Amino acid sequence: MKRNTLATIVLAAILALTTSCATKERAMSQLEDFSYELRDNSARYTVHDWEQAGKKFVKIRKRISKHELDYTSYEKARIGQLEGECAGYMANGMREGVFDKARGFAEELRGIIQGILGIWKR
Repeated sequence: MKRNTLATIVLAAILALTTSCATKERAMSQLEDFSYELRDNSARYTVHDWEQAGKKFVKIRKRISKHELDYTSYEKARIGQLEGECAGYMANGMREGVFDKARGFAEELRGIIQGILGIWKR
């Protein structure tokens, strides 16, 4: 009986570690995919597209922050690079004037970018 209990605990621990690692990798992969999506398509984004992109970015960031302590230094640097790329595409979208039509959302997105980059908090 004790052997089955021990085997179950070990199996559960291995499954939890594997799932956690896969989830943190998936979150990082989603950020990378989003960066490529912005690179390839943001020049043609409408106001609605930018609204959706902003929401998607926030969701991805939340997923990444859940695993913040699990990332290695290299992974954190890569995440920072990808976030910077995304912020650059978003800032470029604002500069292009797309957000003139949606002033309120532009201010919200600017706040999101500043919050992520820590511009006002440092």
